[in-house]
This record gives sequence, C-alpha cells and structure tokens, in this order.
Amino acid sequence: MTETVPGPDGQPRCRWASTAPEFLDYHDREWGFPVTDDTRLFEKICLESFQSGLSWRTILNKRPAFRTAFDGFEFHKIARYGPEEVARLLCDTGIVRHRGKIDAVINNAARAVEMVEAEGSLAAFVWRFEPSPEELSTPQTQSTSPASVRLSKELKRRGWRFVGPTTMFAFMQAMGLINDHAEGCAMRPAADEARRRFVRPGHQRIGV
Repeated sequence: MTETVPGPDGQPRCRWASTAPEFLDYHDREWGFPVTDDTRLFEKICLESFQSGLSWRTILNKRPAFRTAFDGFEFHKIARYGPEEVARLLCDTGIVRHRGKIDAVINNAARAVEMVEAEGSLAAFVWRFEPSPEELSTPQTQSTSPASVRLSKELKRRGWRFVGPTTMFAFMQAMGLINDHAEGCAMRPAADEARRRFVRPGHQRIGV
C-alpha cells in the first residue's frame, strides 16, 4: 500500500490525512511543524492524553470545546482549579468527561508551573528530547521511540500523568520534534524547511 494519496490539489499527502475531511488542514498546517509556545505544547499533551482509547478525529472535533472548557489551556489558571471546576468539567458534554483525565490535566498544569520555574519554559524542557538523526526510523512505522520513552520517563518522574511513551511519541510527531510525514508527502519538505529555520531553545539534547 502506498504511503501517500493525492490531495484535493493533486499533490500527495500522508494517507491518514485523507481519512477524514478535517484532517487535511490539520495535516498541512500543524502536524510536524515545530512549536515552542508553552500553551500549545501543554494543550497538545492534554489532548493526546484525552485521545488515549479514542480517535484523534473525536478529539480534533472537540478541540474548540476543550479550549473553552480549560481556559485556553493556560496552565497557570488550570493549576488553581478546585472541586467546582472539576464538577463543571464533568458536566460539559462538549469534552470527554473522563474523571481521571480531567484530574490529570489539573495535576499536569501544576507540574507545568513547576517546570517553568525550574527550566524557564516547557519548550526548553521538551526540546531537550529531540532525537538525533541516527535515532529516526522510516516515517510512520512506529508508535514509540527511544526519545519518547525518555521523555515519558522524565515527565512521570516529575509527577505528570497520562504521559506514556505512545502518547509522547504522538506529541513529538505533532509538535515537530520529528518530521514523520511520509516520504513523498508534499508537506514533508515544508516541515523539513520549518525545522531547518527553527530556533531551538538553548538546552542540550538528552541522549540515551
């Protein structure tokens, strides 16, 4: 089976981008392009944790509702959530009403505040785990990686929840820590160029 399919403009795209109408824009504009904005990084960790056991299409369609429900994923605000906010979220039909995952977002927000105090930013921490070229496999042939295992392990050590290696690999794919667009995908060169021009936070990569 080919790794790409023609998009609406006739240019090849990763096959998964054709499996739902809303995926194309996400694929072309977001997935695989590097991010340093702390709010977006935190949001993605949270949404990937909510996606566990569900489809990304479900979460992507609910993303606007998630953003409204969780104050735009401003983690300094979320870290102050108490029982009233939890009760509100559990009644919000626009999001995934999973108590454990909601509690994890609030817990992780507090851990994110701690991380900013310790590391300067979430981006400074996360980009330390960008894998070296030698670690990379053929695009879209794995669901975890040595780098995602390292990132997961360190986040768990710091008290984060719902951040397993598979979840962290999906996070790294989406936030541009790797370019996992298929060979031949029209967006792969664009993501490569974005990564080439990208100014990484000034921390050393964490190796094996």
